[in-house]
Amino acid sequence: MTSFLRQTTAGLRVLLVLTVLTGVLYPLSVWLVSRLPGLHHHAEGSVVSVDGRAVGSDLIGVDLVAGDPAHDPWFHTRPTAIADTTTSGASNKGAGDAGLLAAVAERRDAVARREGVDPAEVPADAVTASASGLDPHISPAYAELQAPRVARESGVPIETVRGLIREHTTGWFSAVDVLRLNLAVRAAVSGAN
Repeated sequence: MTSFLRQTTAGLRVLLVLTVLTGVLYPLSVWLVSRLPGLHHHAEGSVVSVDGRAVGSDLIGVDLVAGDPAHDPWFHTRPTAIADTTTSGASNKGAGDAGLLAAVAERRDAVARREGVDPAEVPADAVTASASGLDPHISPAYAELQAPRVARESGVPIETVRGLIREHTTGWFSAVDVLRLNLAVRAAVSGAN
């Protein structure tokens, strides 16, 4: 019986030590590192604030669905592969999957109708979801496709909208930050009124 008690006591000590290490000390150290200068912004989700109010994130793109997509004054991000927008994830469907091909064709037709263009003009990132489903960037081609609608519906001149697209195109792979672009469009609308 003493061997059993020694093993049980040793097991409980290991459990206690590992609980303190992995359940208290490790999470506390990760939290403390996230508070270091330069890391705090990223640790808190890269929240973008305007006038002290959170309006979005630099790292997570959310595509607001308008009641009437044809009269929507905002730029859209890439579509998401999952219905629940509170989580991220891909569809895990292969390029030849009939369901994926049907979804892409449906999205292409919807974007073409919304933008008033031929479906062949719709860029790939307008109809294919990113791996996370929460990509905050689009290609300059997709932004340019949306520019006439945004200009028409927001009242901002098309030259100004195209200038804002160029201003918000960054990176070596030329991506347009949709949140920042929409905030610039909103500022241009406010400035015109």
